[in-house]
Amino acid sequence: MDSTSPNHGVDVPKAPRRHIPVALSTASVYPLSVHDGFAVAADLGYDGVEVLVTHNGDSQDSSALNRLAERYEQPILAIHAPTLLLTQQVWGSAWNKVQRSAQMAVDVGAEVVVVHPPFRWQNGYAETFAQGVRDIADAFGVRIAVENMYPWRVRGREALAYLPHWDPVRMDYQDVTWDFSHAATADASSLYAVRALGSRLRHVHLTDGISPSTKDQHLVPGRGTQECVEVLQHIAHNGFDGAVVAEVSTRKAKGAGQREEWLAETLEFARVHLGQTAP
Repeated sequence: MDSTSPNHGVDVPKAPRRHIPVALSTASVYPLSVHDGFAVAADLGYDGVEVLVTHNGDSQDSSALNRLAERYEQPILAIHAPTLLLTQQVWGSAWNKVQRSAQMAVDVGAEVVVVHPPFRWQNGYAETFAQGVRDIADAFGVRIAVENMYPWRVRGREALAYLPHWDPVRMDYQDVTWDFSHAATADASSLYAVRALGSRLRHVHLTDGISPSTKDQHLVPGRGTQECVEVLQHIAHNGFDGAVVAEVSTRKAKGAGQREEWLAETLEFARVHLGQTAP
């Protein structure tokens, strides 16, 4: 920069820092119930909850969720639509899943619906997916944030698993959810992706993974190879107006004590690197 630049010798101000809420996904206590997710979030001091809609009855019932939110004083910040392989039988057709999730978000006061991109066998759904999620978002007044996924690998070769693609960075989506574990499985750089997404980044699933891998690991952040620290520090100052949601697998935890230890560690990691508390 030369001496005639208006910024010469002057620090360029960063975007004002807002308090980015750190929520807990009910997926983090699976296979326990959605009720357990709210209880753990309250015990550990999270700012709210993301509800993954599953076969669990309470996860499909807006009234039950509102009662849990009130009882545990944990606002519901997002609804994760049942678009996973294990929830293919929940709420029928693909578009019905998205529409019912959007209605649930309205009913519980959540601003974001998280959806996965279509599977390759959902050709008709995939053809109109980008415009369809935009139309539903507009109709219900919510944000539908499409999550990054990863290529499936069969005998060392990549197989087409998602349409139009597993990487939302290159797609025409208004809102995106970024998941660090999925990025690790895809051997992708989360920092590059988040910078490329800019204001389209709506939601973050905080977890980790080790690359290269054929498994979706959902590790405690800091235990993998993803740029979790750098991404959190970046979004703390770039005007990001969404939420960071802990989505850590605790199925191998040795009882409730270790599960809460891992989720407390995840919360502390988020708050330290978002600049909300001293390291």
